[in-house]
Amino acid sequence: MSKIALVDDDRNILTSVSMTLEAEGFEVETYNDGQAALDAFNKKLPDMAVLDIKMPRMDGMDLLQRLRQKTQMPVIFLTSKDDEIDEVLGLRMGADDYVKKPFSQRLLVERIRALLRRQEAISGDAVATTTENKVMERGNLRMDPLRHSVSWKGQDVSLTVTEFLLLQALAQRPGFVKSRDQLMDVAYDDQVYVDDRTIDSHIKRLRKKMRSADSEFSAIETLYGIGYRYNEE
Repeated sequence: MSKIALVDDDRNILTSVSMTLEAEGFEVETYNDGQAALDAFNKKLPDMAVLDIKMPRMDGMDLLQRLRQKTQMPVIFLTSKDDEIDEVLGLRMGADDYVKKPFSQRLLVERIRALLRRQEAISGDAVATTTENKVMERGNLRMDPLRHSVSWKGQDVSLTVTEFLLLQALAQRPGFVKSRDQLMDVAYDDQVYVDDRTIDSHIKRLRKKMRSADSEFSAIETLYGIGYRYNEE
């Protein structure tokens, strides 16, 4: 049973969404501000967190920033209806996905299940060795899906589930272009639609992390109007 942390200062949302998630077989912990959630997470992490952005004491952005210092646990943001700035900033800070308020609870459940499936696909204990789960080496890059580990020139790089899947998709075929639509299919389930801005934000954060290991990292090339390509160095 996956444990989901739901963090929102709206008690109606906490009550209704937690009831829905529990009915779907999840274990749910609820918190009405970011500080209360962080205090609990410092003792034991859930399997995933769903965070509202605007909260008292500690908002969702601050909480996410602190979480990313210690874990790549999947995170979904709840954003304001028309606030695109929050969505882009959240993705660039390391959120895996976002859902706009007001939202369908069925949609949120689908997003949660999709993200958990993606995490299991790259970190689950697989018996058979397949193209998707075997260790991949591309020049300075080494990726081990079963351990969810990435290194560049021998230096470890910590990636979220979404970042890992995007890098894996690009690096599997160096020199070949992946369109944004193709990358969406890799990182998200078929029933989950995201726009180009979402993929671009994940790629920007992925590049930033790789450049933290090597300031001259340039293996991920943007082809404007087309997509992205991994060039083996």
